[in-house]
Amino acid sequence: MNDFIISDVLTAMQAMHRRELEVYYQPKIDATTSRMKSAEALIRWVREDGNVILPHEFLPAMEQTGAVAMLDWYVVERVCTFLEKLKALHIDPMPISVNFSRWHLHEEDMPHHLAEIVDAHGLDHRLIVVEITESAIAQEEELMRKTVTGLRDNGFEFSIDDFGSGLSSLSLVADTYPDEIKIDRALLRMNCENERERVILESIFLFANRLNIRTVAEGVETKEQFGFLRTCNCNLIQGFYFAHPMPENDFTQYLINRCAPIEEEDVLQIQTEAGAMQILLQAVYMRYPLIIYGNLTKNSFYMMTYENFTAKACPSTGTIDDLIEHGTQSMHPEDQERWNAMFCRENQLRLYREGIKELHMITRQIGDDGVYRKVETSNYFVKNPATDDVLIVSLCNNFATGEEQ
Repeated sequence: MNDFIISDVLTAMQAMHRRELEVYYQPKIDATTSRMKSAEALIRWVREDGNVILPHEFLPAMEQTGAVAMLDWYVVERVCTFLEKLKALHIDPMPISVNFSRWHLHEEDMPHHLAEIVDAHGLDHRLIVVEITESAIAQEEELMRKTVTGLRDNGFEFSIDDFGSGLSSLSLVADTYPDEIKIDRALLRMNCENERERVILESIFLFANRLNIRTVAEGVETKEQFGFLRTCNCNLIQGFYFAHPMPENDFTQYLINRCAPIEEEDVLQIQTEAGAMQILLQAVYMRYPLIIYGNLTKNSFYMMTYENFTAKACPSTGTIDDLIEHGTQSMHPEDQERWNAMFCRENQLRLYREGIKELHMITRQIGDDGVYRKVETSNYFVKNPATDDVLIVSLCNNFATGEEQ
């Protein structure tokens, strides 16, 4: 190994033992209310003469040798001590994201060790968010799945850092089930004014919101970036536009000032269209736990949500013909004929051509528990300007009462 790298690591380790490596904190701001929700812990080397050395000057050498793992635990300990101080000052602690190197994926008891440190300070495990870069996860997917399982078992949240840096895949998100993804700052390099960049960002936020994954945009520095990110329902903003990373004392004062009474804005006046749509969908889900989009022309469908419904064995995508067949089989025998006659694809296309705009029917459907319940199905013919296909939205609701089969 290069002697210069070893020398750099030894120097950095000595600085850590002298406690010259300081933890700075950068707020994460709610994109709707502009209030702070959480923060990220960032390392800085503050020399005796006051000069501050940024991490890119010493972290690469520590990462190459694995010494960065010791630094990560050092940061965890400092963050927990800080959160404990906030409690003593009667300041409500907030979640702090701590960066963890890929080296920790090889630590058998990493989640347990983290839990021991947090418990020693009497803190809620949800106050520490484990942040690992997308590239590290992609290189160690099997180890990552095991580590994430351990973190969840111990009550910690997990965040994918630098999402979109070039190695992103939907399978990565599907395999790790992150609580949060942090959008790589490189995706903001065109200041959110380039159409291609905007489409990519909108797509990321759309799928993240559908999966209930919290989103953070880092490196936000301009009002144009902030304005666009609010319109596509990004959850949290991190960057110089709101606040630079701060040493512990300055951040404590920042929190004290934040606690001062201020007049809250009416959220209805500042809510973005995307945010309002999200709230609307939550209300719709409460009434209709099963929502299906269908293309009668192409004979296809997919489910938008499927929670708290009568039966869980319904296919999530496929052909409408198969969906109707599945629904018919789950109906009470006395309801099957009229159900199939109404909702078969040929009849729906005929009714659409006759100018019918919506269909409604109440039937009895058997659930996984063997109980028949009344189910309300409402189909609405809708128009998409991008196609001449006949489209439907099907809203389904099961009633609470039922009778044994």
